[in-house]
Amino acid sequence: MTTVRDMLATHPAGLGGVDREKLGRCIEECVACAQTCTACADACLAEEMVGDLVRCVRTDLDCAGICAATAAVLTRRTGGDADVTRAVLQACAVACKACADVCESHADVHEHCRLCAEACRSCERACDELLRTPDLRAG
Repeated sequence: MTTVRDMLATHPAGLGGVDREKLGRCIEECVACAQTCTACADACLAEEMVGDLVRCVRTDLDCAGICAATAAVLTRRTGGDADVTRAVLQACAVACKACADVCESHADVHEHCRLCAEACRSCERACDELLRTPDLRAG
């Protein structure tokens, strides 16, 4: 068990029927993706041809911010709104896909972009999987 899942297990309000494993994995993926995207943006800024990477930096930073916000919303379990949770998960999946697409276009030249694309795809899958749980499906 991870610290995220340990904390979810101790929450006195419970999880409102949301699958603890899927929720925990999604939070972990969002945090990891936010860190990876921030590191990728920083690495892009250190590249000699930084002008060619402006879109990548912007997409990395947008994705990092959205992933961090998503992790925060998912972590707060008291009095949550399923509509808000769905919206942030959908936004996160979209941002992760966009970032992965841009990073993949540089992956053959920049290893940090390849790693970032992998983290983004993994986070996108975790968000999509959590969105498919019964308590989060649109009604």
